[in-house]
Amino acid sequence: MRIVVVPDTAAMGKRAADLVEKEMGKHVNPVIGLATGSTPLPLYKELIRRNREGGLDFSTTITFNLDEYVGLPTDHSESYRRFMNENLFDHINIVPGNTHVPNGMADDVEAECENYERMIADCGGIDLQVLGIGGNGHIGFNEPGSSLGSLTRIKTLTEKTRQDNARFFDSIDDVPRYAITMGIGTIIAARKCILLASGEGKADAIKDACEGPLTAMCPASVLQLHRYATLIVTEDAAGKLTLPVED
Repeated sequence: MRIVVVPDTAAMGKRAADLVEKEMGKHVNPVIGLATGSTPLPLYKELIRRNREGGLDFSTTITFNLDEYVGLPTDHSESYRRFMNENLFDHINIVPGNTHVPNGMADDVEAECENYERMIADCGGIDLQVLGIGGNGHIGFNEPGSSLGSLTRIKTLTEKTRQDNARFFDSIDDVPRYAITMGIGTIIAARKCILLASGEGKADAIKDACEGPLTAMCPASVLQLHRYATLIVTEDAAGKLTLPVED
């Protein structure tokens, strides 16, 4: 596990974009796993800038998002499909049909999960997976206690996660109780992983993920087993680490 500490979120976005761009250059059809939330926004802003100003080409790129709420239509203001369209896909030269987000409105959610795994496999697997981390150490919607070998499936969201996400909705009652998420086993099958974190509120989770025991109670700790996992964290998010890190 490589840990890179940066001064702020802008630097975090640029360092992450460097790794994404480098990986994209290695493949004819790069397959990139993406995350939602506020943390990866500096990365997406930088990728948009490089596409527009530097010629970073997404025309052959294939993407798979980590998760989606169950029961939210794609045009809902808080759906992750809409989030990705508004914050990345609509601003780069990616083929819309090459962007994949789980279908939270599927009639058969179990079949949708199996199909999502199948589509990833049919593309040859994910070359680089972008991750955020929850305050309780979750990655995707793999809450504490999730199986470290799990595949894409439906998950019940913890009350903490629902409360954390309530700021995006009119009230906590509007926050969905279920989501489709890539499993931890799906995530670590990616050939490379980048985890981004910023803010003091993530400091405990980063310490547990990097220096704590490998445990299902901190799902992100599974990255300790990954051969090519890079954590790019701001100084405040790295504030509780005790081991030497890279800057």
